[in-house]
Amino acid sequence: MNQDGKRVKIRELLKSRKVVILDFIYTTCTTICPVLSAEFVDLQDTLGPDSRNVLLLSISIDPENDTPKKMREYLKRYGAKPGWDFVTGTREDILRVVKAFNAYTPSKMSHLPLAILHSPADDRWVRIYGFLGSSDMLAEYRKLLK
Repeated sequence: MNQDGKRVKIRELLKSRKVVILDFIYTTCTTICPVLSAEFVDLQDTLGPDSRNVLLLSISIDPENDTPKKMREYLKRYGAKPGWDFVTGTREDILRVVKAFNAYTPSKMSHLPLAILHSPADDRWVRIYGFLGSSDMLAEYRKLLK
């Protein structure tokens, strides 16, 4: 379910014809998540109108607390533009997704700064650990377009 309460399927989102950049965050995080979210905002701002060619996808790792309302408020707080979706599901759904992306941690408090980029052109996946500035994220995005 996304921030608007609409049911979504991760698999379908990943089949987008757009480059998909995803991360794993939660709304009450005060450490890693704000930095990752700022990177998404910077990328949207830097790309300008070209941001329509990217799907930013934040997947909640705190499904018990991250309701559509809280996720919508979170995106608003960061000034997210259309093209950035925040999704949640049942605990079981989220566990399947984080394990599928090899991003599982036993506690949300110990999650890693991780972004995963997907190129629809050649089905290429890129994992980025750590924090990137907007210019580095932009460079990684552009590599996927080649």
